[in-house]
Amino acid sequence: MRYYWFILGVLGAWRVTHLLQAEDGPWDVVIRLRRFAGQSVWGSLLDCFYCLSLWVAVPFALGIGETCRERALLWLALSGAAILLERLTTREDSRPPNTSFQEDDHVLRQQEDEFPDQLPEYEPIPTVNSGCTG
Repeated sequence: MRYYWFILGVLGAWRVTHLLQAEDGPWDVVIRLRRFAGQSVWGSLLDCFYCLSLWVAVPFALGIGETCRERALLWLALSGAAILLERLTTREDSRPPNTSFQEDDHVLRQQEDEFPDQLPEYEPIPTVNSGCTG
């Protein structure tokens, strides 16, 4: 295998993955595909660049590789290189936030001994008579 085939494979895998995952496509074809897929397994696959790059890299690896071992290694290498290329070309603030977990380190908690024994007395809020007797 020649190195330029590997570079072409990386660029091709990145381009197709990016098109399917992040772009509308010509005449909004790709966005319609993503809407049609919805919340199914296919929709989840189209939402994740990492997952999608594994599947997109398969035909490139099969076409470029000459032996079974080379194709298997190319499959992972093409996907990994596409992911690295995506990370290099995507600005940090444009990535969607990771909502799979939430950290609660920012939550302020008070210990029980910080509460006073008695709460201060407050005057009751005057109520407005609505004229209803009942």
